[in-house]
Amino acid sequence: MLAFGLTIVRHGETQCNKDGLLQGQKIDSPLSEIGIRQSEAAGQYLRDVKFTNVFVSNMKRAKQTAEIIVRNNRTCHDIELVADPSLKERVSTDYCLIKQEKCPLKVCQFKATFHMHLKPVSFLQSFGIAEGGRVIEMKNMAKAAGQPLPEFTPPEGETMEQVKVRIKDFLEVMFQRIASDHQDKIQDGETSIPDETDRALAGLPDDGVLNVPVHALVVGHGAYMSIAMRYFFEDVKCPMPRGLDAAQQYSICPNTGMCRFIITLKCSNADLALSDLKCVFINRRDHIKS
Repeated sequence: MLAFGLTIVRHGETQCNKDGLLQGQKIDSPLSEIGIRQSEAAGQYLRDVKFTNVFVSNMKRAKQTAEIIVRNNRTCHDIELVADPSLKERVSTDYCLIKQEKCPLKVCQFKATFHMHLKPVSFLQSFGIAEGGRVIEMKNMAKAAGQPLPEFTPPEGETMEQVKVRIKDFLEVMFQRIASDHQDKIQDGETSIPDETDRALAGLPDDGVLNVPVHALVVGHGAYMSIAMRYFFEDVKCPMPRGLDAAQQYSICPNTGMCRFIITLKCSNADLALSDLKCVFINRRDHIKS
């Protein structure tokens, strides 16, 4: 068994966020001045939280956010940032995606050296014809179609199920990388890490991961994170943390907002299987001043 913490952070604000515009993969915006300040605040908030691995979307806004967070961290300021295109916002390219060979989520080879390579794939545009337009316009499109916004796919856009496929692709890559990097932490039988997810949170930056030796930071995008929460809670059946309003599960995470989970992998010979998934918190924004 191998247990590790997973902290997911949304990128800082961009000018498109401020203007209420939809940005997917076609619009590769840098952080705004506010977004830089938000990322610095997130880095300060997490400065004493140890990360052993960092994964980030290769969009500018996510990479800038990750770089600022890592630069502020006292224990991992020189850590490698692994850029993974499968973490992009609702995808908008028919180019190439860096990913490993396809394998089921429950079975991944990890004892061999970790490798990634180019593999051609074809995807629809991110928010389709709505990209670059105002969020309210997409809301009106969803209303006219009789669908809730999170489940609505604009013409030429990527569906929720397509995003879930990319989420599973990324999890496969992440599980393999973490198991390969931390083979010395794999234990026979149950893990000895105490379960803190059922306790009342202290509201501290290291909630849930104080005694967890392996901890991955992932920096991504708002709509992607919202669909990831649906995948975790609905498909994987992750239990909700105590005191969480069910409506919060699928709300869009604020810029530099954070979600945290504890993942346990079952490691058998050369195979990995997701054994357990617990949520510590979602959409935390304690570092953002009103």
